Amino acid sequence: MTNPATELSSPSSPSVLHGNEHEHKVHTVHVNDALETAKNHYKSNYVSTTKYSLITFVPKSLYEQFRRVANLYFTIVAVLSCTEMSPVSPVTTIGPLVLVIGLSVAKEAYEDYKRYRADQELNSSFVSTFRNGDYTQIKWRELKVGEIVKVRGGEFFPADLLFLDSSSKDGICYVETKNLDGETNLKIKTAVEATTKNPLELIDLSKPDIKCDRPNNSIYTFTGNLRLNPPSRHSGKKTGQELQEIPIGINNLLLRGASLRNTEYVVGCAVYCGHDTKMMMNTTRAPSKRSRLEKQIDTIIFLMLGLLFVMCGSGALLNALWTKSHGPEMWYLAPDAGNYEFDPDSVTLQALANLVTVFILYGYLIPISLYVSIELVKVMQLVFINADARMFHRETNTPANARTSNLNEELGQVHFILSDKTGTLTCNVMEFFKCSIAGISYGRGHTEVERAIARRGGVETEAPEQHAPGPKGFNFRDERLMKGNWRSLQHNHVVLDFFRLLSLCHTTIPEASGDEIVYQAESPDELAFVIAAKEFGFVLDKRTSDQVLVQEKGADDSLIERKYKVLAVLEFNSDRKRMSVVFRSPEGHITLYCKGADSVMKPLLRQNDNEFMEMTYKHATDFAGSGLRALICAKVDIDEVTFNEWNVRWEEANKSLVHRSEKMAAVAADLERELVVLGCTAIEDKLQDGVPECIETILRAGLKIWVLTGDKQETAMNIGLACGLILDSMIQFIIKTDTPELRFLKARLQDSCADLASLTKNKDAYDNHLFATLKEQLAVVAQNVESCKADDANQQFALVIDGEALDSILVNDHLADELLGIGMSCSTVICCRVSPLQKSQITGLVKKNGHMTLAIGDGANDVGMIQTAHIGVGISGQEGRQAVMASDFAIAQFRFLEFLLLDHGRLSYKRLGRMIAYFFYKNLLFGLSMYWFNASAFFSGQTIYNEFYMSMYNVCFVALPIIIVGFMDQDIDFTTRKQFPRIYRQGPANEYFDMKVKLAWMFNGIYQSVVIYAVPTAHYYMTVEPHGRMPSLWVVGTTMYTCVILSVNLNLAMVINYWTWVHHVVIWGTILAWPVFLVSFGAMHPSYSTDVHQLLAEELLDSPSFYLVCVLTISIALLPDATMRVLQRVYFCQDHHILQEIERKRRSRANRMGSKIPSLSVDMPLVDESGNSLPLLPIHQNNKVDAQNQFADQRWSTEGEHGIKIHTVIPGGVTNNPLSHTSMQSATSSKAPVR
Repeated sequence: MTNPATELSSPSSPSVLHGNEHEHKVHTVHVNDALETAKNHYKSNYVSTTKYSLITFVPKSLYEQFRRVANLYFTIVAVLSCTEMSPVSPVTTIGPLVLVIGLSVAKEAYEDYKRYRADQELNSSFVSTFRNGDYTQIKWRELKVGEIVKVRGGEFFPADLLFLDSSSKDGICYVETKNLDGETNLKIKTAVEATTKNPLELIDLSKPDIKCDRPNNSIYTFTGNLRLNPPSRHSGKKTGQELQEIPIGINNLLLRGASLRNTEYVVGCAVYCGHDTKMMMNTTRAPSKRSRLEKQIDTIIFLMLGLLFVMCGSGALLNALWTKSHGPEMWYLAPDAGNYEFDPDSVTLQALANLVTVFILYGYLIPISLYVSIELVKVMQLVFINADARMFHRETNTPANARTSNLNEELGQVHFILSDKTGTLTCNVMEFFKCSIAGISYGRGHTEVERAIARRGGVETEAPEQHAPGPKGFNFRDERLMKGNWRSLQHNHVVLDFFRLLSLCHTTIPEASGDEIVYQAESPDELAFVIAAKEFGFVLDKRTSDQVLVQEKGADDSLIERKYKVLAVLEFNSDRKRMSVVFRSPEGHITLYCKGADSVMKPLLRQNDNEFMEMTYKHATDFAGSGLRALICAKVDIDEVTFNEWNVRWEEANKSLVHRSEKMAAVAADLERELVVLGCTAIEDKLQDGVPECIETILRAGLKIWVLTGDKQETAMNIGLACGLILDSMIQFIIKTDTPELRFLKARLQDSCADLASLTKNKDAYDNHLFATLKEQLAVVAQNVESCKADDANQQFALVIDGEALDSILVNDHLADELLGIGMSCSTVICCRVSPLQKSQITGLVKKNGHMTLAIGDGANDVGMIQTAHIGVGISGQEGRQAVMASDFAIAQFRFLEFLLLDHGRLSYKRLGRMIAYFFYKNLLFGLSMYWFNASAFFSGQTIYNEFYMSMYNVCFVALPIIIVGFMDQDIDFTTRKQFPRIYRQGPANEYFDMKVKLAWMFNGIYQSVVIYAVPTAHYYMTVEPHGRMPSLWVVGTTMYTCVILSVNLNLAMVINYWTWVHHVVIWGTILAWPVFLVSFGAMHPSYSTDVHQLLAEELLDSPSFYLVCVLTISIALLPDATMRVLQRVYFCQDHHILQEIERKRRSRANRMGSKIPSLSVDMPLVDESGNSLPLLPIHQNNKVDAQNQFADQRWSTEGEHGIKIHTVIPGGVTNNPLSHTSMQSATSSKAPVR
């Protein structure tokens, strides 16, 4: 239903309804009143997601193309080539430009046409609308605001509808919102209670209207009132009835794009139509992200343009000076004929004309096909990512999905990974594992986190108990509570309340499915609680908008039906971090049940006469230490008078159109006081498969990981230990606000709430002391880090920081910079108790240091950090696909991040870096070769190459090889990378596109251009043809052009790491295409082939000097580059050179032994003569040269199945192992996957 080119924006609060409640700031809908509605001029229900229209296509598409500097430049060149000052035919400049821009424009037109067809199909869908006293079928585009609509099961909602009635007598329906937020689980919507019996009759009698938010893009918020007018307002009769205002919210709104499920039909009123609907207001493109390489391309193009203007300016000036001083002597140029080109008296005009001429001639410095080639290569890289079988998740049938090709190479330069925990590192499949009730802990067994920590410490744990599998979501074992045994416990009344809380304090909907009950829950936690309650004998049987029916198992196992009236639901959100429900029991008692995070619940608890609080919090801490998610459960009994007084304020806040959610939260907090602890729950969220191994590999690759979680410190730290984020070898630092002084000041602050003056004074004291404490802690940590690094440069650190400390640090620039400085030195940073906003703020803070950041998460609360980071990766998990829809890349499991970064990212960066450098090298070589010739021709603008040669250069003879290398070259195989992941560090260090690399390619281009000009011209200058004539200009030019093509293609062949038949066909095929073209073009009529007619056949083919000069020129041109590459590989080798040599020697040895060539995998470690495992060569600069010199003398052999044996010969006769302990570690724990 939605356009794949569009994304859902992150949830935000409506931009309207701030300030006083004025009529002009409220959206008014007159229900089923077309005349009144027409006066408001609301938008129609017609939608269009196209980027262009017939009128705007040409100007807008051309604007998009000419935003690129290169395209704008070549357009200027094409225009100038139409003048008489051009040295080439306009066809040779306009043709390539039209081809490049035409392909891009055609692609835009095709994509926009597909969007247009999808829009037309959607706008022409049919829906039942109540008109003229009956339901009639109309097209979606004809629907108007205020009309009554009937939507049947399986259909999509045509507009944002206020839910009035459904086929369910309970007034509920189920909707699927995957087109909005990506979630596939069904959501429950409730109809407005006053309209569920007979909405059409009620509408006819009361002529209702709706006052609500103005159209906004927040799909999670909706505030309004349905106003039922008394008949006197429209009939003139007095009935004594008053205007009735019924509050409506997001649970009453059916959003366009969602579909109706498991419900026969619903009736609704169109509130927002067309582009005013929340879905359409969210169809904005995700934040535009450009890669660093792409930004550097613009910089290089500007530098090349600067070089071009220097060449043009210097050439025009020198040509004018030459004409002024030597022009009169050149009688054969007819300087007196009145032609300004050679007139010594018109040098100014001649200089300007010459400037235009050489500007066109030297335009080949700028690669016209660069952008198209890069886009093509990136698309092919994207195809490889999507097709990688290693990143295909069979359980959910989910492949990897690269949602943009703009950032492929950025994946190979990541410094920092910022990760969510729940659903990202863990499965987000919750199981009820343990609990604490009345100060007693229940539940047996070890969690997966405890076992993982024990394994990492070398401790064997007892095997898990073998028992019959229970229902999904329930993994609790303790006979004291099962099968009704809890009734014999001392505090069985507390246990009873605890179980009732589990069965009542939620919004889960039970559904009958045969003899079974299926629960539709909003979160995995709630589902686990309801299933646990059912296993304990408290079965949620039925729920309506105002009533919950629970079947409680009695002492004799009989089921007792108990009906609870729902008086109020105080919903959970990220600010409150708790949920409460107020019920009236069958006995008539009013009780509030509440569950929430321990830090939030503690201030709400009754401080005196709360006998189980201390032990409950101790157990919660113990549970957190085992990696379990703990929630405190509490209750309070409320008398009738107190509740009625509170309910008046609750209803008033519920009807407010201004800041409704804030007012409701404030009123809710008034009732959530003096709570009595019942106990706490402990839910296990297991680690995803392969997470510890993936994190180990990522850390070895040199990346730093920041985990941003809402869990408490103990839980987060133990998860970190279990998955290898925190190692025993790391020095750990903890920054927190839980100090005795701060606890005392906080308690005094809470006691002074009634006195404003004392409150202000104590708050200032608390804030000042908090700032001083955090500043001191950060200073101590920074000092210790520097001290430890001075002692051991390889020492690793881990930092843990809690949410309250983050709150204070993030609002203070000085403290934030201190934290960032420490975080830069840490391999792992764990931030606890963070909110979604803080996740985004922390990501922005890390991003500020200039290093590449990658954010990965699976839920809506991760969207902010995903869009803030340089690269966003979404995981399609249990929380829907909100993160996926906001991301740049999507994967199904965290462990796939290893392949995405260390394989695809690393190779994409290296390939594109080399490709871009090569593009500028080949164009610099070609352009300068013309410049050198022009210098010898007094900068007259004379071309040395035929104009068709020049136009074909970038399009045919050098284009395809670099494209193939751009998406197929590979330096080492994947299994070798698996063993030595620190090879990834070449990307963050920018070793393939730093200034040294750019300068090397630039000087190589300059040197080769000089050679390609000087050698052929010098040779032919001294050569006399057999018939006594000097070689023609076009013989020299064709020879130079042949050398150019050979040079750039052979230079590319020298840097290819991995040859396939495709490389051979493309490289040698491109070289052979040149003589084929020369013969074909030369055979054409002279009006087309002009001066090169039959040039190859008649002058070059049988000329020995032609072959000699080509071989000599290419040898001289390529020799320095080839020599430098050999010297670098032998004496100044990079890490990938070492690994390539390992692979080559291994394959060579295997071939000599006649065995099958195996891949260098992690189960085949490098060993020395004693069988000890050897690491790779050190990467530290101070050790690199010695190790590399020794590497040249190493002899390699294989020894049975134990791996590769290295025997090192050191000059002087001493045999030892030269490789240091600071090098890359070899992994021997698991076999690497082979693609």
